Amino acid sequence: MLTPRHRLCTGTRLRAVLSACVGTATTLAAGMCAAQDGAAAPTVVPAVPAVPPLMPAPVMSGASAPANALATLPHDLSAWGMFLGASPVVQGVMIGLALASVATWTIAIAKVIELSAAKRKARAALAMLEDARSLTQAAERVGFSQGTAATLLRAVLTETHLSADAPSRDGLMDRAASRLERIEAAAGRRMARGTGILATIGSTGPFIGLFGTVWGIMTSFIGISRAQTTNLAVVAPGIAEALLATAIGLVAAIPAVVVYNACSRAISGHKAQLTDVSAAALRLLSRDLDRRALPRGATATGSAGNSAAAE
Repeated sequence: MLTPRHRLCTGTRLRAVLSACVGTATTLAAGMCAAQDGAAAPTVVPAVPAVPPLMPAPVMSGASAPANALATLPHDLSAWGMFLGASPVVQGVMIGLALASVATWTIAIAKVIELSAAKRKARAALAMLEDARSLTQAAERVGFSQGTAATLLRAVLTETHLSADAPSRDGLMDRAASRLERIEAAAGRRMARGTGILATIGSTGPFIGLFGTVWGIMTSFIGISRAQTTNLAVVAPGIAEALLATAIGLVAAIPAVVVYNACSRAISGHKAQLTDVSAAALRLLSRDLDRRALPRGATATGSAGNSAAAE
C-alpha cells in the first residue's frame, strides 16, 4: 500500500514527465515548421533580385565620347561620299589622278586612230613599190597621196634630181639613204608624241596615290586622338577615304602602263614598215642606176615640186 507521501511523490514525478513530453513535442513541432519554412524559401527568394543590375555611372560617362563621335560619322561610305568626306589634300590628289586617267584614255584613243591610219598607208605604199619597175612608175602611182611612205619616195626622187650632175653611183645611194633615214626618225618621233605622258603617269601614279593615303591616315589618327577612342567605327571611315586615293592612283597608273607598252610595240612595228618602204625605194633607185634610166627633166622636177608641196 502506498502511503499518502508516496502518492504525492509519484504524482509530482508524473507531472514532471508529462511536462517534459509536452516540451519535447513543442520543440519537434517548431523544428518541423522551421524545416518547412526553409524548404519553401528557395522558391521565394529568386523572384526578387537581391542585387540590382550593374550599370556603373563611370562607364556611361566614358561612353559619351564614342557616342558623340559616332553621331558625327559620315553615313554615306560610297566612293563619292568618301571623296566628299576626305581632307582637302586628299581631294586634290584624287582630282589630279582622275585628270591623269582622262589624259591616258584620250592619248590611247588618239594613238589608236593615228597608228592605224599610218600602218594602212604604209602597207599600201609598200605593195605599190614592190609592184613598180622603176622610180618613174612608182612616182606616177604615188601621185599626190599623203603619208610617210609617199614622202620617202619623193625624197629619193628629189635627191636623184639634185644629183643629176654627180655621176657617182655610191654617192647618190648614200645621200638617198641619209634622207630616208632622217625621214624615218622624224616619223618615229612624231608617232611617239604623247607616250612620255603615259610613262610619267604609269610611274608616278601609285606614289601620288600613296601620298594621299599617308596624308589621310595621318589625319584619321589625329581625329582618333581628339576623340579619345579606338572604336573601329570611328577609325574605319577615315582609313577608307585614305585608301581610296591609292585605289584611284592604281586605276590611273595601270592603264597608262598598258597603253604605253602597246603604243611602243605599235610604233616599233610602224618603224619596221617604214624601213621596208625605204629599202624598196633604194632598190628601185639602184635598179634605175644600173639601167641608166634615172628620171630626168620634167618628171624629176614635178616629183620634187610634189615633195615640197607635200612637206
